[in-house]
Amino acid sequence: MDGGCTTAAVRPALTNIQAGKERSMKNVIRIASGQGFWGDLQRAPLDQVRRGPIDYMMLDYLAEVTMSIMQKQKLKDPSLGYAKDLIGVFDAILPDIVQKGIKVITNGGGVNPAACRDAIFAVARKHNITGLKIGVVYGDDILPAIDDLASRGMMLDNMETGEKLSAVRSKVISANVYFGARPIVEALQQGAQIVITGRTTDTGLTLAPMMYEFGWSWDDWNRIAAGTVAGHILECGGQASGGNFTGDWKNVQDLAHIGFPIAEAYPDGRFIITKHEHTGGLVSAATVKEQLLYEIGDPKNYITPDCIADFTSIRLKEVGPDRVEVFGIEGRPATDSYKVSMSYFDGYTAFSTLTYAWPDALEKAKRADEILRARLADMGLQFDEIRTEFLGFNSSFGPLATGAESLNEVMMRIGVRGKDKQAMEQFGREIAPLILTGPPSVTGFAGGRPKPSDVIAYWPALLQKSAVTPIVEVTAL
Repeated sequence: MDGGCTTAAVRPALTNIQAGKERSMKNVIRIASGQGFWGDLQRAPLDQVRRGPIDYMMLDYLAEVTMSIMQKQKLKDPSLGYAKDLIGVFDAILPDIVQKGIKVITNGGGVNPAACRDAIFAVARKHNITGLKIGVVYGDDILPAIDDLASRGMMLDNMETGEKLSAVRSKVISANVYFGARPIVEALQQGAQIVITGRTTDTGLTLAPMMYEFGWSWDDWNRIAAGTVAGHILECGGQASGGNFTGDWKNVQDLAHIGFPIAEAYPDGRFIITKHEHTGGLVSAATVKEQLLYEIGDPKNYITPDCIADFTSIRLKEVGPDRVEVFGIEGRPATDSYKVSMSYFDGYTAFSTLTYAWPDALEKAKRADEILRARLADMGLQFDEIRTEFLGFNSSFGPLATGAESLNEVMMRIGVRGKDKQAMEQFGREIAPLILTGPPSVTGFAGGRPKPSDVIAYWPALLQKSAVTPIVEVTAL
């Protein structure tokens, strides 16, 4: 640990939030969404802390494949393994959040939240900030424990297909438990202004401030479900405030300056989705409904580590411009299992494109595909999959696509997937020859031969909660 820092590490209490109940409870808190994924709009967090009042900001960086990418980075460099974009964000916002007392919660710690914390402390020193407390949540990485868990009967078989983990065990490169809001609450109880986690549910980043500020009990299932639903609405950033909106998208104003959503939460479990005034985008019942339907399986059983939320109970009401009240949410007790997100190496892919011009653009592109496939077959190359899309014609609509006769140009995009890296490399050598040995009017080939890249496959599993315990560590600069 760097000099000048003090540390306290604890295992989070799994009881009611007694520390919160002893404090003076707030009547309302404003929780802002600042990022919806790794690579989201970099300006959004700065807008959220500067363009209006907020109490908390959640930054969601993780997806299933993201963890495997971070794990590969950490294997190459032990100081990496977190969302590096996060450091630039804190360089911009840290003076503001310290001055205004805004708390920030993020899962951008990835597979190395401690290194992420240290990098943020370096930013704090750059800005001459002292007294900052950062909490980290770890313990979600169970990769070193997989074999020990199996010896105790916890096999981590695929929860969707039933396939045995032993089929891919030698190729597994990451394994992370989805923790919920509880360890984040523990870090807040210890005074952390910034909380950095590893693989935490997106919803937990928003639920935790509500549990902490309102002193809700861990068996108050309706309120926990309400906080979970609020987190689900905020987790995709601008998608709840007019971005990627399939409704009346033409009348969504000023998406160039979109305001990310904010949950204005109340102790009884109600909350209002809104955004800062004088920002672009739109918050309406329709935009919120679209986000509510995002990545939903059984709407009556939205399962998280903290509760099971019933999305069929959700009620919405527009209560003003860019203000949608969400209420009536019902929840049920949490399960006794954590979900585990695992990834494993599953071979290689390679892709290439060529563009064919009018007349007969689609016919030319299809003939080029036929020629290429014939040449690959003549060489006896074996692939698990060959897939061709004709961009501008069927990449979105597949077999339903129509109107080929009027196309000005079509891009043939072809990809191969398989275990043989040499076959991938040979595929790459066969693209350029099509330019002079295939149909006419071709362009768009650049960048040299396509190179094989790793295929990372996803493996979901379940693990008894009793088998793993999150660790919370709060450090003061």
